[in-house]
Amino acid sequence: MNASTWKSIDVVAYALLLVGALNWGLVGFFGFDLVAGLFGQMTMLSRIVYGLVGLAALYDVLSLPSIFKRWQIHLRHRPLQA
Repeated sequence: MNASTWKSIDVVAYALLLVGALNWGLVGFFGFDLVAGLFGQMTMLSRIVYGLVGLAALYDVLSLPSIFKRWQIHLRHRPLQA
């Protein structure tokens, strides 16, 4: 696959992570599960969404160095100044 395809996968994975993070924020602050509210409590569709969010997290963790290279992200180490 070319870099453009991988970048598209990166964007989809990031969007899924945002969905998961927002959902957990709603659960934590308001006790409301948006995915369950939209698709039903543990229906096949809600389980697919939860599974895709988990796969996106796994993809990002395992691909982080490659993602940084593709998007030309450079982390600079700066010593702490007293």
